Amino acid sequence: MLYFEKKNRIPRIITKSFLSFLFVLTALLQPRPVPAYFHYLLVGLIFCLVGDVCLGLPQKKAFMAGLVAFLLGHILYIFGFSTLVAVSEWFSLGAFILVVISALIFFWLRPHLKSMMIPVLIYILVITIMAVGAWAVFGKSTFQISGRTLILVGALCFYVSDIFVARQRFIKEQYRNRLLGLPLYYAGQFMLAFSIGLLK
Repeated sequence: MLYFEKKNRIPRIITKSFLSFLFVLTALLQPRPVPAYFHYLLVGLIFCLVGDVCLGLPQKKAFMAGLVAFLLGHILYIFGFSTLVAVSEWFSLGAFILVVISALIFFWLRPHLKSMMIPVLIYILVITIMAVGAWAVFGKSTFQISGRTLILVGALCFYVSDIFVARQRFIKEQYRNRLLGLPLYYAGQFMLAFSIGLLK
């Protein structure tokens, strides 16, 4: 997939869409010990697939559509994690650390955001809550360790990959943003998809 990042847009969109379809398919093929978690994750993965297609297009409207699609995906992940651990139990030192990191990222991006400041701020808030929820599932649920670990590492990979997306869009366009961000993104999504079947 990284090979096509340096090629024209059509092969890149086709490749990313196919890989995104694979993590949706992965979710569908998993056992479903927690059906509510499965349903939320599946729809969230589908929204992320849509977001991948939109972000592959050059128009600003397409970028905004991709942002909204990923935002909805994160919100569905939040709902999914809330089926595993009550939201009232999400507060912890780890949650505080994630909030501080997200605040620093926002202030790093802020001078470059212009009209995108509010949408990006909302997105950062939502993805931070998603990461906090994954942290809570890992630390405070009683599901088997493999499933909890996949949720935490998968969510954090997604979180970090979005930093590279933001750097590419708002700070500096460089191939290294995709070189580092895309593997993290797909690894994170596949981990979340596989976590569905490991919550016994």
